[in-house]
Amino acid sequence: MTAPWRTAVPPGIADAILGLRRDLHRHPERSFEEHRTAARLEEALRAIPGLEIRRVAGTGVVARLRGRSRAAPVIAVRGDIDALPIQEQTGVAWASETPGVMHACGHDVHAAWTVGAAHLLAATPAEGDVVFLLQPAEETGRGAVAVLQAGVLDDVTAIVGGHVDMRFPVGTLVAQPGPLAGSTDEFHIIVSGRGGHAARPHETRDPVVAAAAIISALQTIVARRLAPGEPAVVTVATVHAGTASNVIPEEAVLSGTLRAVHPGTRAALQDDVARTAEAVAAAHGVHAAVRVVTGTPPIVNAAGPIAWAREAALAVLGPDPFRTLPEPNLGGEDFAFYLERIPGCFLRIGAGTGDGPAPPAHTPRFLPDEGAVLVGAAVLAETARRAAAALG
Repeated sequence: MTAPWRTAVPPGIADAILGLRRDLHRHPERSFEEHRTAARLEEALRAIPGLEIRRVAGTGVVARLRGRSRAAPVIAVRGDIDALPIQEQTGVAWASETPGVMHACGHDVHAAWTVGAAHLLAATPAEGDVVFLLQPAEETGRGAVAVLQAGVLDDVTAIVGGHVDMRFPVGTLVAQPGPLAGSTDEFHIIVSGRGGHAARPHETRDPVVAAAAIISALQTIVARRLAPGEPAVVTVATVHAGTASNVIPEEAVLSGTLRAVHPGTRAALQDDVARTAEAVAAAHGVHAAVRVVTGTPPIVNAAGPIAWAREAALAVLGPDPFRTLPEPNLGGEDFAFYLERIPGCFLRIGAGTGDGPAPPAHTPRFLPDEGAVLVGAAVLAETARRAAAALG
């Protein structure tokens, strides 16, 4: 029996958006550099009658489709469009032609399914207007903020979006209430001591040894300061110190990431990193200067909005399309900034082939199954229709 999602998008539209996906994949562009991408998306949207199209945030594109009633709620469908600084190794005929840049997170798929949703909603409109947002610079965490500052979503009542997920086969998705993505704060620690000859460490205040102790101590925050079931990460990702094997340097520099899904935990991580680093440094007779850079908030799906998506998925994909995250997802997603201001929901949409473990996102061989383009287009379009009906 043919899977329902295979017929959810008419053949002509399916061919157009699959071709669009491959074209975007072949010509990836990094955050806020998506000039060709934006032009290509504008071209694709102009093929849909009735759309009002404009640029936003420099390299983003917004299109508006009028609904059946001007008084009905306005729903936004968001797809992101930027790529990553990774050299592609997939070997497909339509692999990246830009050295050192590839769509290693699936944003080519997200952009294509957003255009596909516009096609489907143009054919069968929602009650109210639908705004299609093709957002730049998700990978930097700055694109959503730029879009919000531009004011193009000021009259939007609800917003929906999704991300490919290789852990689940095409035709399935994660549409569950509760936490779906983590906050993404950064920390930077400069450990300052007194340098000297490596053969006479007693004459120094060694920042390298202190930095090593700080790294070890930071790992106790999650292990000993948080409840065992509370999702959180403290990762030291960079360590820089010294210039020669016989010189104890003046300073060591550490940086890393903090991830959480609850506001209280997020604040506790920020406080504990600073307090731990400063105390351990003091115990070693050196000084630690700690700076925390606030990133994206967590994504937490509310029960009401996620119900729209679940109804849509059942209508489009047939019975039992739902999957559950096997563990908390602490990857970040700047869609969270929209949810701080606008009700909505975010989905994980299956893009695996079912042939065993696939290369994960942000790696050179990452390649979502193209069927996810059709699933995303159909599910997001239907979610927009049901959101408008529920809020009308």
